[in-house]
Order: sequence, then C-alpha cells, then structure tokens
Amino acid sequence: MKKIFLLAVLTSLFLISCKKTSIDASSTKSLQSSINDMASSLNTIQQYKFNEALYILKTFGVEGKDDFAKLRNLGKLIDGKKIPEILTLADQVAQKNSIEWSSTGPPSLGEMNIFSNTSAKESDSNDIIASSLSINVVPTAVDSISGPKSMQIIPKLVDNTEKPISFSGAALETTLEIYSGGNILLTSKNLMTDNNFKGFGIRFASLPKDKIIDGKIDVKVSVKTSQKIYQMTKAGVSVNEKELYTPPVPKETDTETVTTTETTPENSYKTEDGSLDPQKAKTDPKFTVSAFLNNLKAQNLKSAFNAADNPNWNSYDAFANPTSGFGSVKNLTVKSISTTTSNDKTALVNSTYDVTDKNGNIIPLKVTFGLKNVNGEWKISSYKINQ
Repeated sequence: MKKIFLLAVLTSLFLISCKKTSIDASSTKSLQSSINDMASSLNTIQQYKFNEALYILKTFGVEGKDDFAKLRNLGKLIDGKKIPEILTLADQVAQKNSIEWSSTGPPSLGEMNIFSNTSAKESDSNDIIASSLSINVVPTAVDSISGPKSMQIIPKLVDNTEKPISFSGAALETTLEIYSGGNILLTSKNLMTDNNFKGFGIRFASLPKDKIIDGKIDVKVSVKTSQKIYQMTKAGVSVNEKELYTPPVPKETDTETVTTTETTPENSYKTEDGSLDPQKAKTDPKFTVSAFLNNLKAQNLKSAFNAADNPNWNSYDAFANPTSGFGSVKNLTVKSISTTTSNDKTALVNSTYDVTDKNGNIIPLKVTFGLKNVNGEWKISSYKINQ
C-alpha cells in the first residue's frame, strides 16, 4: 500500500514538473498546450487577464490574412516568453492602438479564447444584432482663442430607430480610417466592449495640413461582430486648420543643424584617409543614436536592434513587428541630436525626427534615448517619447 501511495506521489510530481512555464510555439498543438499549462498556475481572475492579453496580441499585435495566419504569427511573437513578458507586450500593443485595456485592470473583455471557432455560438458575446452604425464627432480640448485641438470620434451600434442598443462583455474589433480627397491619412483600431465605448481621440496635430483638402476630412468606422461588419462614413467633417501639422520651414541656421545632425556622427570619427575609426566612434553616445536612426530609415532593423540593450524591446520579433514595433517605419527624417548628460557609464541623448509609417502618416517625435556603456560600447537601454 505504501508503494502504491509513493508511486502516486512521484507520478503527480512528475506531471507538475513537466508543465511548461513559457510559450512553446513549435506547433499549434504545443502552443495551445503551453498556454494551458501556464494558465493552470494562475487563479481565475489572472487566467481571464492572461487570455485577454493573448487576444489583444492576436487581434492587434500581429497581421495575417486569416485566423490561422494570425495564430501562427502570434506564436512567433511570444515564443519562449513567460506570463509577465506576455502581459507587458500586451500593455504596449494596447497603448499603441489606444485600447483602454491594461494587464493590471479588472477583466473587461469577457471569456476570451484565441483558439475558439470564430463562428457565432449561442453564448457568443460578440453576436450583436443591430440595424446600423452611427458616428458622433465631438470637438475636444477647445481653446478660447485657437479653437479645438482635437476631436473624439464615437461610434455606436443602433436599432432601426437610431437608438443605441444595449450590450456588454463583447470584444468587437473597431477600425477608424480618416481620408481627405480619397487619400487615407490615418488608421487606428480599438475594442468596443459595450455601447459606452469612448471611441477614438484624434489630435489635429497628427493630421498633415498639406494633405487635407478645404479643411475637411471623411471619417469611416467599421465594427466587426460575429456575423456582420457594420460600417459608417461621415463625410465633410471640418477640422481646425490652425492646429494641423505643418512641417517647419528650416531657417539657414536650422539647415546647418540638420546637416550636421545627420552627417557629423559619420564624418567626425574619420581618420586622415577618410575611413571610419570605430574606436573613436564608440566613445560618443550620439553616434550610437545616429546609427540606430539611420538603420531604421534604411529599414535595416536587425542592425538597429543590435545597437540596443533595452529590456522593454524583449526580442527582435517584437522590435521588428510591423504593427506594434519599428517594422511600421517606412521613412525617417532626423532634425537634431544632442547629448544632455554623459559620464563613463550612462548617457542621455535627445533627438527630434519625423517618422513616416507604412500608411503614409507623418508623425513628429521628440525622443530621449538612455544609453549605457557595455564593454566600452554605447548601447541604447531606454526609449522615451516626450509629449
């Protein structure tokens, strides 16, 4: 009897020890198995948040022409990662897509299962029946002199009397597209969980003035339920032209600064024969930042990633992700680079530059790079976008 009891204990310990603590994406079966193993170590509330994080990453963190392709790309994105890393990555994707979700908040999306059949079920919380979609555009951040600086675009699912319908616990993929003159200016995604959805906040400063015709834009919103995609376009929405983004006209001194910014790091460390002296280049943190930005501009993402030792960028796949990472950068124009503080071990470098994403949107950025000296070579250790 004692032997049987001991055998049962040993078997139980063996099964526990075989449970995976990180994602194994070598196959769809192993992906699901490792997710189930990891979830089994969590309490009920934590399991909900873990599944919500996976849903956020699959829906907004990766691309794919169908559900299977998205699942495969999700596996590549999170392969080898543990639960805290997955939650952190989901937070980053949610923030990038302006989704009101955080890994530390209460469960908000209902019961999520990234492996479930996408067809409607009796208990499917996304099986919402509506007559149509309405859009309300509200000016926000109104200045008494210059007028509104932004607008809130609020979609609602309505019945045949234009009255908002009531639902909760859903996770409806909602897409915003902004056009002018038939050209797309901006795309954003979010999740509608109920009809109290706050919608999309759009700063006029994120819209390029030279691409907007007659100070008006067309707003298109799509909401995807289990069985149908509801769409609505509101044409001729006026914007505050005084607040739109206008590229600065460089002065003579600014032109010199820009030229110096983009060429000095490469030219300042050359030997008499014109070749680059790598030892001299390594001594200036600005050179690392300049090389990083030039590699992003050239879409040489591997070299850009190798110039960093930043724990927030996790892995190369996350760094180069075309939706939530630097893979969305199609062009980059540097305006200035300057070192603010520096010692033998750490440095801070400020840079201003314009990024053009894959949709043609131009985004002006002011970034503070934190760097650390690793064996005599400067590595980017932090990246902060300043408002």
